[in-house]
Amino acid sequence: MIVVLAGGVGAARFLEGLVQVVPPETIAAIVNTGDDMIFHGLRVSPDIDIVMYTLAGIVDTSQGWGIQNDTTHTLSMLAALGAETWFKLGDRDLAVHIRRTELLRAGWTLSQVTDAFRRALNVGIRMLPMSDDPVATEIATPVGWLHFQNYLVQRRARDEVLGVRFVGIEQARPAPGVLEALSTAEVIVIAPSNPVVSIGTILAVPGVRDAMVASPAPVVAVSPIIAGAPVKGPAAPLMRAAGLEVSARGVAACYRGVIDTLVIDQADVDLADDIRAAGVEVVVTDTLMRGPVEKRRLAEATLAAARHITHRDAGSS
Repeated sequence: MIVVLAGGVGAARFLEGLVQVVPPETIAAIVNTGDDMIFHGLRVSPDIDIVMYTLAGIVDTSQGWGIQNDTTHTLSMLAALGAETWFKLGDRDLAVHIRRTELLRAGWTLSQVTDAFRRALNVGIRMLPMSDDPVATEIATPVGWLHFQNYLVQRRARDEVLGVRFVGIEQARPAPGVLEALSTAEVIVIAPSNPVVSIGTILAVPGVRDAMVASPAPVVAVSPIIAGAPVKGPAAPLMRAAGLEVSARGVAACYRGVIDTLVIDQADVDLADDIRAAGVEVVVTDTLMRGPVEKRRLAEATLAAARHITHRDAGSS
């Protein structure tokens, strides 16, 4: 079993490459739910849906989220009725959120809903929410604490970031299957997602970080930062707020004590020695996932990096 810690777009694209290399049924993705929010009375799970839509082959590739060729008639009517519509939800997308909310209200857990949906959409990998308990990522700004979606989507990440918190994280429990997957994994991969508010949220769930450190499986992370800038999303201000350098070196510092190896882009080869000196092995390759070929090659390089970790003493990473 290969276990992948996953955020949104970057993780989904990495998983597109991974399923070209190994059978999908041998992969389990532990997906961030700290970005989840209620819109129009419906439970929306952005990262789960991005991964699911991408692997189902229905994602809007021009955006990396949403469903291709979707319409927005419902959103237009909501706007006409005075509702806030800054979070764009297509009609087919809304069907997912309506059904998810209906099942959650009927007593299903988020894990059960997610598994049912991925099966319905013929997604072969296992998808595990990080927790079935509610966790909300919030960003401290000069105007106060904002839910991550308000900060990123509604306000377009224009506010200065002063801090990050995960509301409800202390009470959250790993979803069923999460700790078991980590303890039995042959390889653990941290996908190229935001290290602070995607992967950082997963690692903050009580028991998850400890399970990764205790696992005998090699742990390999792929840097989402290339040449000092994120490929996508607001990682830069969030990393700076966390006291991290916006670089592959900063990613290594964020994951120190958890990972064995960091996969970095060729543009960052000059940072390799510094990262190794800090106790993290480095693999240098092309990490920009332009298309299917590059996605596959990155997945192959990541698994090859794991194979080169010949022995890992649990708890010593």
